[in-house]
Amino acid sequence: MRSPKDFFAPLAVGAPQPPRQIPVRPSRMIHFFDPGNEKMAAKVPDLAKKTDVLLGNLEDAVRADRKEAARAGLVSIAKATDFGRTQLWTRVNSLDSPWVLDDLITLVTEIGDKLDVIMIPKVEGAQDIHYVDRLLAQLEARAGLTEPLLVHAILETASGVANVEEIAGASPRMQGISLGPADLAASRRMKTTRVGGGHPGYLVRTDPVGEDLDEGRTTYQQDLWHYTVARMVDACAMNGILPYYGPFGDIRDVVACEDQFRNAFLLGCVGAWSLHPVQIDIAKKVFSPSPADVAWARRVIAEMGDGTGAVMIDGKMQDDASVKQCRVVVELADELAATDPELAAAYDAATKEIQS
Repeated sequence: MRSPKDFFAPLAVGAPQPPRQIPVRPSRMIHFFDPGNEKMAAKVPDLAKKTDVLLGNLEDAVRADRKEAARAGLVSIAKATDFGRTQLWTRVNSLDSPWVLDDLITLVTEIGDKLDVIMIPKVEGAQDIHYVDRLLAQLEARAGLTEPLLVHAILETASGVANVEEIAGASPRMQGISLGPADLAASRRMKTTRVGGGHPGYLVRTDPVGEDLDEGRTTYQQDLWHYTVARMVDACAMNGILPYYGPFGDIRDVVACEDQFRNAFLLGCVGAWSLHPVQIDIAKKVFSPSPADVAWARRVIAEMGDGTGAVMIDGKMQDDASVKQCRVVVELADELAATDPELAAAYDAATKEIQS
């Protein structure tokens, strides 16, 4: 373990200073694309206008015989595209793969000035982040980069969940953590073949009425991922980084996708992965506070004055804890509104309406 005095020191001579605070930028959706797919690559400039984050995927969903083409494709796309306000991320191959070293060397030295975040899959513990941290510093120094690249871990093994707190605090580069439900399910030997979402067999049932054990008993489907997401959110909040829900694999079921994203949002996640363009608007909607919620939060903050004591607003008690909750909503709304004129107008209109 590094001394606290050395935690923010560069890990290589000539490497940029590690960040003391993670920049908070809109990242409601992390939209995945295959940079080795020419049709998909052609859509990148248009997608950049619609998304908060575009991620060039080099790992799962890219066949072994197409790994090098995907890596080269990402380099070409990054050099040729003006991403504007949209962040460019990548997911490299796992640290035990034969491709990851070439991924990191190539991407950092050739397009390190265009990348914002490098996503590391199947992180088992802090040791994985330490390895990447040192290697990135060496490559940044070689490439002459002036800004450090950030690291994002995917929580998709039982060991990763058990060590999530140390992963979140392993490096000043840590930007956030995403849930990876499919690989995590396999690692835990869970009996589901779904990519995220619930399962009809994971349920609770109301008590029986009378002697008939079947009649009139309502069932309620439960969330397989509630514990893991909540623990991940706590680890991220404790270390000042950002939590994300991962993929929702049933592209057709936009209703369940929205439900799963909203569960994650309410628990504290700031965004989710989008695997298909139809999920972009779902994530944008869910991970943006509603105008009504923003207007109410602003009203509570205003009526609470200096934030101490308690008041009654429309028959509901509000106190200093309420103000803290409301500030979370308002601060997020302000961050999003700063880059989204339509959202800003909707928030202002709702606020004026509730004040009138």
